[in-house]
Formats: sequence, structure tokens, C-alpha cells
Amino acid sequence: MTTTTSRPSSTGELGVTGPLVDGTWLDKTSVGAVDHANPATGRANGSVLLSGAQEVDDAVAAAKAAHPEWRALSPDKRRRILQRVEELMLSRVPELGRLTTLELGAPIMMSSALAHLTAGWFGYYAGWADKIEGATIPPSPVMVQGLDYTVPEPYGVVGIILTWNGPIMSVGMKIAPALAAGNCVVVKSPDLAPFTVARFAEIALEAGLPPGVLHILPGGPEAGERLVRHRDVAMISFTGGIPTAKKILDTARHTLKPVLLELGGKTASVVFPDADLDEAVTGTVRSCFNLSGQGCNLSTRLLAHRDVYEQVVRSAAAAAASLSVGDPFLPGTALGPVIGAAARDRILKVIEQAADTSRLVVGGHAVDRTTLTPEVRDGYFVEPTVLADVDPNSEVAQHEVFGPVLSVIPFGTEEEAVELANSTPYGLGTVLYTRDVSRVQRVVPLLQSGTVHVNGASGQPPGAPFGGYKHSGHGREGGREGLYEFLQTKNVFIRA
Repeated sequence: MTTTTSRPSSTGELGVTGPLVDGTWLDKTSVGAVDHANPATGRANGSVLLSGAQEVDDAVAAAKAAHPEWRALSPDKRRRILQRVEELMLSRVPELGRLTTLELGAPIMMSSALAHLTAGWFGYYAGWADKIEGATIPPSPVMVQGLDYTVPEPYGVVGIILTWNGPIMSVGMKIAPALAAGNCVVVKSPDLAPFTVARFAEIALEAGLPPGVLHILPGGPEAGERLVRHRDVAMISFTGGIPTAKKILDTARHTLKPVLLELGGKTASVVFPDADLDEAVTGTVRSCFNLSGQGCNLSTRLLAHRDVYEQVVRSAAAAAASLSVGDPFLPGTALGPVIGAAARDRILKVIEQAADTSRLVVGGHAVDRTTLTPEVRDGYFVEPTVLADVDPNSEVAQHEVFGPVLSVIPFGTEEEAVELANSTPYGLGTVLYTRDVSRVQRVVPLLQSGTVHVNGASGQPPGAPFGGYKHSGHGREGGREGLYEFLQTKNVFIRA
């Protein structure tokens, strides 16, 4: 095994990346290489050495061998390593942001914000590394007397499967708590977006993380299936879609390992007539078209009370139409491309079908190439689209589009608003816009979603637990809950 670079060149090309196994970047794999295409230009801008079963087996074996020493490392030393990761990431935010933009086409301001946010997750979980505590159990008067207590312990080797839409953020939400808890980690990074994750791994090694503790395996379904099935992988954390989640659960049953699932969403912004309408529309549009609509917890449904419905539709259309679409490296760009040609064509087909039964207010097409700068005229751009009078039971209202499409739906009563908000298979998030505190107290307990925001989103601070109800998954990322997902509890009794 010899080393290959995982960094992009200064010209904007991403170069070559591949698996990191036991501190070494592999220069060849059992599967071979694929080109990476920049979604903003449509042109190849890098090469990815994919991982297969052999690379997974080697990484898991190295992680298993490294775990006893990593687990035995004093918590304060683990804390200092994770703090150093945070410091180095903060110093490399421009570079990490540039990488994310080159591989995803995300606007540069958003890419940089994601890198900064990810660094904060490592700082947060560094603070937990030396605060993992058990409990003392009170003795029962009718039982044998003694000392009864609990000990939280790491699983050992944890498999982490990342999705392509902003994997740098999942690095913070998953890898940071897993390492703080004392686990070794094998990461299957997405073949569509492996470069930022690879650069993070270089930073982690530079920060002093022992080589066998973190392994990065860019790859497709074969690598993922092998990682889930491997008997030496004690648990899996997955972010992605429902069909893949079902396959993972089916594979995990062979070893009965726990699986944390962060899946899709169909978040609704619910606008009551007493809301600040400008704030509600601005917040919803900003959320919906973030990352060109390619996110699980974006507000892709706008439920508006009939008293303000037409005003909300007009304002949402105007706000969407004003968004700048194009070169993601230009400072004013709000929307970059979607991830590829297949995604663009699928999104346009969804819009076309939805327009048959709803009102197409703005957008609905691929972006006119002549309006784009020459560098990005072959990219995969879709106009920010607003559909009004959407049937709440239609495909576009019930399922993820994963593109820049906002569905606007009217409601008449508070009860109807709750029913509509809960009407999809998902339960990741809901946003309420109202000045009525009593209404908030009535409605929040009725919403079937893991997160509820009122009059604006939080920005996902690392101390806040994140996860879904229903088909949006189970388990939590973030906060104390996110740490304890990567720990199992041992009970100890010592007879007096």
C-alpha cells in the first residue's frame, strides 16, 4: 500500500482520492476507479478509487486491533485530540468549503458554513469525552445488599455510512460522538462526494488521532453491504434514503447489530394568520432552496391559512424568483446545481406531473443556459419552483423531491393544519409561524416530528438532539442523546 493525495489542486481540480486504511491512502483497490463530475460544470474534475469487500475487511481488522488501546486512552487525552481536530478544522474552513463546492456544487457561503458547523461538533463532543458517567443504583431492602452501578462502554468498531448531500456535516454528527465515546470508526463515504471527508481524515490524523482509529472507504453498495454484514462491526449509523435503510436493516439482522437511522423528511412550515408573514415566507424559502432542495429537513411544504393564503403564495413566488442561480463560487449565488443529470431530469419530471393537478406559480424548468456564466453552462441547474394549490395526498406533497421545489397548501383550522403537517410518512421536522403562545403549547404535542421550530430554525447547534419519527428513522444525533447512541450500558453488582 502506498500513499496517494486526497487533496484538490489549486486550479479547481479535485485530484485523486481513495480508501484510508490504517493510516495509509491506497493507490489501488479491488474495485477500481471512477471519474468524479463537477455538477456545476458537468465535466470530470477528479477520480475516486472505490472500496470493495477486501478494503472493508482490512479496515475493520485494523480498527478491531486498534480499539483496545484507543478505549484505554485516558478520556482527557481523547478530549485533547478532538479539541485539536476542531482547531485545525476551523483553520481550514476555506479549504473545506472549497472542496464541498467542487464536489457538490453547493454555494461557497453554505459550504464554508457547513465546515465551520462541523468543527463545532468536534469541540462539543470533545467536552463530553471525560464526562461519560454511569449511575449508582439504590439497594432494595428485600434483596442481597451490595454496590450496584452502571458503566457506559463503547461498542468497539462502529460502521458509519454517509450520504452525498453535505457529508461534512455528518462527519461531525456521527464521527465526533463515536470517537468521544471510545469507539473506532470505519466510514463508507459517498462515491459522489468523497473528497471533503478525505480531507477531514487527513486533518484528524494531523491532530493526533491514532491511524487505526479512523478509516475512510469511498464506495458504493458493495462496500456498504459488506460493512453492515461484517461480524466485527458492532453497530451501524446510517444517513440516507428509506430503500437503502430497509436493505441495511435486512442485512443487519444476520448479526443482530443496532442500527441508527437518519432518513428523509417532508418538513412543513405552518403559517397561521397572526404570523409575521415576511418572516414566515423568507424563512421557508431560505430553507426549501438550501442546497438546491437536496436536504432531509428542509421546509419543502408551506401550509398557509386561507385568510393569508394568496398573499403567502405571491410572496413565496417573488422570493423564489429573486434567488440567484448559477456559479456556486460567486458570492451572491443562492442556488447551485443539483447533483447530476439524472437528478435534474427526475426533478423536472416530478414538477411536470405535479403541474397537471396544481398551479405552477414560478420556475418549473431547467435553467436557461444563456443566463449562466460560460464556466457553468453545462451544469445541472433547475429553477427554484413554487407550486400552489397542491393536493396534500399527491406524490409531490407526500414524498421527497430532493430538488428546489416548494409545495404550497391551504388550511382552514388549527386541527386541519396539524392533520396536514402529520399526513406524510415522514416525521423529521415542523416549523410553526404564529405569535400565539397558547397555540404553540396546544399544537407542539400533537406534531409527529422529532424537531419543532417556532418562528424560525435553530441552525442545528451540536447540543440539540436531531432525529425523526415514523419513516424519518430512529435514534438521535447531537447532544447527550447523540453520544449515548454510541455507548452500551453494563450493570455491575458487588455483594457487600
